[in-house]
Amino acid sequence: MRFLLVLVGFWLLVVLCWPVALLALVLAPLVWLITLPLQLVGIAFAAVFALIGALLMLPARLLGAR
Repeated sequence: MRFLLVLVGFWLLVVLCWPVALLALVLAPLVWLITLPLQLVGIAFAAVFALIGALLMLPARLLGAR
């Protein structure tokens, strides 16, 4: 559904203002490439916090608390 909305929005932009649509078409992969490292950093932080949470809960799990 989201893809369909993006596609309809893009074609509406092509009809109304085609230079902006071409600019968006060119800049979209560049924006994705710029945000990719930030996504990887976010995944790494989530993994570190999950590890810290697991280590903090380990004594309670070993003692049988639920």
